Amino acid sequence: MPINTLLVRSVVTLLILLPATPLMAAQPTTRASSTTWVYPIIKDFGRVHPRPDAAVQPDPSADYKVIVDVVSGGKHNDKVLGSLQRLARLVNLLEYAKVPPEHVHIVAVIEGEAAYAAASNATYRKYFKTDNPNLAILHALKSAGVELLVCSQAMAEHDIKDSDIGPDMTITLSALTDFAVYGQRGYSYMQL
Repeated sequence: MPINTLLVRSVVTLLILLPATPLMAAQPTTRASSTTWVYPIIKDFGRVHPRPDAAVQPDPSADYKVIVDVVSGGKHNDKVLGSLQRLARLVNLLEYAKVPPEHVHIVAVIEGEAAYAAASNATYRKYFKTDNPNLAILHALKSAGVELLVCSQAMAEHDIKDSDIGPDMTITLSALTDFAVYGQRGYSYMQL
């Protein structure tokens, strides 16, 4: 028998015969979470785990100009888009870090499959047979100062009319041009 085959058989046999080690026994367990979560400005969305000891923190004296690309639709039409939850987390993180609102400039462009999230309840129900779960978070984001844009090209692709869009949204020519325009204005690009 070749030495490599003998070695493999010996290792396999040894692993089978050894009692379970702590590493092998360490399986995820179901237990109550002791993690603390806060919602500094957007209540009920975008939870933040406080970490005042973290090495990198936002500078409250700096200006934050971010254009966020919300492009992915959700797998479950009755749930808030995960990308909108992350957007709310970004806003909450900056508030948690005590960055004043006048230093936070966030523009969110909703495009692609995510365009349905910008639809009114009546329109969303027409497509998905359920109320639009994203309207509350979109309203909370706008109330927190986030500029909400929806790509008219994505609307056309998905047969969504201007009158089908929720009240917190602004219709724009296209996500593609929005990123160029805001990039020239000094905004950093972030995709969620």
